[in-house]
Amino acid sequence: MQYVAPIAIGILYALLMSLVREPHQRHRNAVMVAGAGAAYLSGGGMGGWEFPFTALLAYVAFRGLESWTWLGVGWLLHTAWDIVHHVKGAPIIPFAHTSSLGCAICDPVIALWCLRGGPSLIDFVRERRRAGQPRPGPGSRDGVSLRSPLTRPRVTMAR
Repeated sequence: MQYVAPIAIGILYALLMSLVREPHQRHRNAVMVAGAGAAYLSGGGMGGWEFPFTALLAYVAFRGLESWTWLGVGWLLHTAWDIVHHVKGAPIIPFAHTSSLGCAICDPVIALWCLRGGPSLIDFVRERRRAGQPRPGPGSRDGVSLRSPLTRPRVTMAR
């Protein structure tokens, strides 16, 4: 569960962001990247290095206002910072010792979604559902068969 939940959270994040339309979707993601950069400031586990990292992610988030690629890079940078904090033993949530590990698993999921241009997962699910439905064939109108199930040709196996 320690590994599955962060992946599910990343997918849920992308799913919820899919409800927001462009350009607001990219702008909100930029705000999230900037916030992720400042997430470790209160703990200070890396000392003075927390400030340059926060400044770096603020710059990346600013560039992300116009580019999904920069947003993906921002999430990957945050992943690296999560790993550093996890190894050092300075988690993002002080009383949850594996919280930085969970964040390091969740962030690449979001990064991959961003690097693909923040596609709508809702539209993706709808298209997959449509692709799974039978295609209209001969003797059908608008995908609805005009033949009775009793008059369909019977398929038999040869002996």
